[in-house]
This record gives sequence, C-alpha cells and structure tokens, in this order.
Amino acid sequence: MARVSPVPSSALPPRTAEIFEAYASSYGPFRNQVEVMAHVPAAVEHIPALLMDLKRQKSVPWRYIELAIVVVSKLNECEYCVAHHAPVLEVEGISQAGIARILDYDDHPELDEADRVVIEYATQVTQTPQRIRDRMFERLRVHFTEAQIVELTLRIALCGFFNRFNDALMIQMEAEAEPA
Repeated sequence: MARVSPVPSSALPPRTAEIFEAYASSYGPFRNQVEVMAHVPAAVEHIPALLMDLKRQKSVPWRYIELAIVVVSKLNECEYCVAHHAPVLEVEGISQAGIARILDYDDHPELDEADRVVIEYATQVTQTPQRIRDRMFERLRVHFTEAQIVELTLRIALCGFFNRFNDALMIQMEAEAEPA
C-alpha cells in the first residue's frame, strides 16, 4: 500500500480529472501512481499531460523511449517502472531474455548501434550527467536530431523522477502490470 492515501479523479476539478483518467487508462496501467500524484492537482495537470503529448507527437521512435526508461529504471532498481515498461519494450522487438540483460549492451545480439548509444546515454544521464563528453553528443547526432536528443534527455530525467516518486511513496503495482 502506498504511503499516502489515493485521491480518486472524482475529487478533482473536471479538467484535471479528465487528464487523470486519460493517463490512467490510455497511457498505461498507471492508476495507482496518478491517484497518489493527485494530492497535487497541478502535477496531474502538467506531468501526465506532457507525457501524453510527447507520446502523441512521436518525435522519438518509441523503441528508444522505452529502452531509455527500462535502462534508467533498472539502474535505479525501480520495480514498478521496470514492470510497466519492459512489456512495451518487448513489443518494440527486444525479448524478455534481452531485456533481462539490457545493461550488458556491448555484445547484445538484439541491439543495434542506435540502441547502444541510447543505453549508454541513459546510463550517463542517470549516473554521471556532469561528466558527459562531447563525443557522446556526436554519437547521438548520428541517429537523432537535436530536438530528439532534448526529448530523450527529458524522458531520461523524468524517468529518474518517477523512479524516486514511485519508490519513496511505495506506489503499489497495478494488477495489469504484475510480472507474470
């Protein structure tokens, strides 16, 4: 059980409740997370709305977004996020066995060079952002536009936020996301 009580969408203003329900139902099985976030309605109005807008825009191929999220979540040991995002990464073409060893990416047979640079970048942003070298951005630019690099960085940093939010508040796993 979460460390704070859930707030149902019915307790929120109509526009906020609409965002809450859209995020909880169409973005993925994140109802428990958004019920806790709803203690701060402005957070519901902005964070889930941002994530849904980015997903609709499809500026960065979804494989790379999910790859970055799973890598960050594994690094931060956030079971909630790994459980929610690993199945999506599987749909994007990486097997369960491949996901299990995603941090061992150098000779990973299911990954190409773009995947590897995303994993390395997500790791550096998560662990040592102040020490990222220009060479990393040269490598990113081979595969991504500057706008895509900014969005990828935003998603990596937001994932770190969600890892900490979920773990600190002990967000309970939704039944739909329980590992098999």
